[in-house]
Amino acid sequence: MDKFTTLTGVAAPLPIVNVDTDMIIPKQFLKTIKRTGLKDGLFYEMRYSADGKKLDFVLDRPAYQSAKILVAGPNFGCGSSREHAPWALLDFGIRCVISESFADIFYNNCFKNGILPIKLPKEDIAKLMDDAERGANAVITVDLVNQEIKGPDGGTVKFDIDPFRKQCLLEGLDDIGQTLQAAPAIDTYESAHKSAQPWLSMSR
Repeated sequence: MDKFTTLTGVAAPLPIVNVDTDMIIPKQFLKTIKRTGLKDGLFYEMRYSADGKKLDFVLDRPAYQSAKILVAGPNFGCGSSREHAPWALLDFGIRCVISESFADIFYNNCFKNGILPIKLPKEDIAKLMDDAERGANAVITVDLVNQEIKGPDGGTVKFDIDPFRKQCLLEGLDDIGQTLQAAPAIDTYESAHKSAQPWLSMSR
């Protein structure tokens, strides 16, 4: 996955509580196992009426169509465990979601797919939500290295993150990438144990 170091972009406001994964990507878009082509289904039921007419959803407004950051309400990503939710956000171009709280499975899935989920206190969320309401001027910078967010007026908010997850994002390592880092040690172990465990040679 792509490395995450510093991200500068427009932040879109989504001050809705309990946005679940079915709201992020409805069930009819889960037929694919590809991680691309899902942006059209992102927040579909909030973007389109039942008869297919486009609604005034924030990400469809000209100022936010290229948003890279989402400032959301608490308990974001609750509901089912579908990994298509972070896939859809990423396919749209969202690399960072900032909220007071996240559902655990969605939070973990974000890290596995190159999205940085940031938890902040309510007062900091309020400041960033206010910044995000500025439309095209809502440009903020998320600096993962220094663990800080810089607003359009120069104000800075610090955030915490697990050191291991931080390093994985900085290096662009998902679960497979982490395993491949140990490939030389795995090969050495297998070579040393082939005679005692002949089935190892059969897998090659």
